[in-house]
Amino acid sequence: MQTVQFETLKTTVKDKIMTITLCRENLNAFNHQMLTELIQVFDEADANDDVRAIIITGDGKAFCAGADLGSGTSTFENKEASIEEYRDGGGMLSLRIYELKKPIIAAINGPAVGVGATMTLPMDIRIASSNARIGFVFSRRGITPEACSGWFLPRVVGISKAAELVYTGKIIPAEEALKIGLVSQVVSPEELIPAAEAIAKEIAENTSAISVTLSRQLMWKMLGASHPYESHKVESKMIHWTGQQADVKEGITAFFEKRKPNFPMKVSTDLPSFYPWWKTNNEGES
Repeated sequence: MQTVQFETLKTTVKDKIMTITLCRENLNAFNHQMLTELIQVFDEADANDDVRAIIITGDGKAFCAGADLGSGTSTFENKEASIEEYRDGGGMLSLRIYELKKPIIAAINGPAVGVGATMTLPMDIRIASSNARIGFVFSRRGITPEACSGWFLPRVVGISKAAELVYTGKIIPAEEALKIGLVSQVVSPEELIPAAEAIAKEIAENTSAISVTLSRQLMWKMLGASHPYESHKVESKMIHWTGQQADVKEGITAFFEKRKPNFPMKVSTDLPSFYPWWKTNNEGES
């Protein structure tokens, strides 16, 4: 197992699973240093073929208590950039997660509020401890949602429930988050990481890295498609291309031989020439 300690988080890589643990003394509150380190870690994970899945969780009692309010009432002031130039840090993080080549699981161990909640929305799977509390508390602080949550949250829970969560700013318990589909399961605190690892291991041990990368981006990008034909066009390219690659030969052979597959292709070098098939401009818009 390889462990790397940063200022605001630590990472471990074991059995092709990278676990990111947010670790700041103030309930893992989000600051610019955490943003910088998370983006660095995601870049490293994407480039590392020994990482097949990512888990992110928090150290101690909280997942992430939201933005660090250490600057008091001036916390959200920004006089260095104009209103047209400014880009919020949570949004930069969400856009980076959105472009990940590896699946990511949020293991929400405790309170996740503000950016601590919105940063989980572009993650593929959210699992909550029974101790978790989740809140989009922006209206209670006099600010507005960030981290691209205006796009993600209604797609995750529907517009009516998203509106209720944002307008009231209320903090909901894990069981309510499960009921509305914000998380996919609730487990006891001691079962949280094992539950996340079980899903990650299922991916790491049984699937093609190429297939998972293409499938992840297919589903996320099609959330914004105007017609199912858009998905059909991309899927057709994928099937045409993957049908001729080494991974499909290994997958079918392993099936007939009744063994686990050993897929040879690597995300770092073997993605198709049409990837990415979407165009992203310098504003981060797909």
